[in-house]
Amino acid sequence: MPDPTRPLRKLGFLTIGLFDPAEPASGHQSTLQIIELGERLGFDSAWLRHRHLQFGISSPIAMMAAASQRTSRIELGTAVTPLGWENPLRLAEDLATVDLLAGGRINPGLSVGEPMLYDTVKHELYPDSSELEDFSYARLDRLARLISGEPVRDFSGRQGVVEEFSNRVEPHSPGLRDRLWYGAGSRKSAVWAGSNGFNLLSSSVVFPETDQEPDFAHVQQSQIRAFREAAATSEAHGPARVSQGLVVIPIDSASPGQREKYQRYVDERTPRTRAPQGPKGMMFAPDLIGTSDEIAEQLYAHAGFQEVDEVAFALPFSFEPEDYIQILTDIADKLGPALGWNPAQRGQDSQ
Repeated sequence: MPDPTRPLRKLGFLTIGLFDPAEPASGHQSTLQIIELGERLGFDSAWLRHRHLQFGISSPIAMMAAASQRTSRIELGTAVTPLGWENPLRLAEDLATVDLLAGGRINPGLSVGEPMLYDTVKHELYPDSSELEDFSYARLDRLARLISGEPVRDFSGRQGVVEEFSNRVEPHSPGLRDRLWYGAGSRKSAVWAGSNGFNLLSSSVVFPETDQEPDFAHVQQSQIRAFREAAATSEAHGPARVSQGLVVIPIDSASPGQREKYQRYVDERTPRTRAPQGPKGMMFAPDLIGTSDEIAEQLYAHAGFQEVDEVAFALPFSFEPEDYIQILTDIADKLGPALGWNPAQRGQDSQ
């Protein structure tokens, strides 16, 4: 197996938090239990996908608040929150509140753009302003300014006997602004993130430039490099972090039935990775399945992975809790160490 160019510094995982619509509470509890397991196994971070009007987590901020009270160390993030569904001022209040409850462990990952299937929901989401809403980077810039503590208004101070007002979003959580991430899939968005003080979430989906060869790993590598170059010349940026999120399925301790199910899942998804998809040429990364040593060898050879020292491996969408337990345990016990990672305070009891 090739030697890593650098040891993996941070190991995280990402879950969509699927649930049965007939019994949604148990699905949400299962997700919280998976996060608790991740902390016990030594993972550095747990990330939640954001799904509206689907059978997955629609309110990852509420889930992070719950998880913050059941854990003490693991970082909690969203990957990603589509900002087109959110009011930036209200979102800033919620994120700061949860970050304080979590002791500064929140990593909000965000994206911009028109909400998915917007025409089917805009009459309820923005009944009076659907044609006027701005879904550009300006919406995200506004959120970042509000989180950083910039004034919302000129008015502040006491009114009446007991009402005390602030001119900024309250509560304010120092340091949260530096932990904002952008989920970029194109070179343009990666450069914007680097130029505007965001960290970079690079996932299993990218949009190549028209002059690029259709090779996922090298497209991702070029986007990460463009982000780092932009961040290095930006006055808005401190240390620039990049996290890669691929689907990895180690089978070291999997049962024969699990191995068969996992391979079936990968086989069903593989055809979409063979050529760019849709008018924008969307490219999907192949899922990585095999023993931890086999997956580590593939990652060391992956041009995108060679650019990062932290990851948030995505859990497959449709598996059972016992499958996630096996996959996370193998990642922590075998794959992570094969990538040079050391577990953080493994075995520490959760609060």
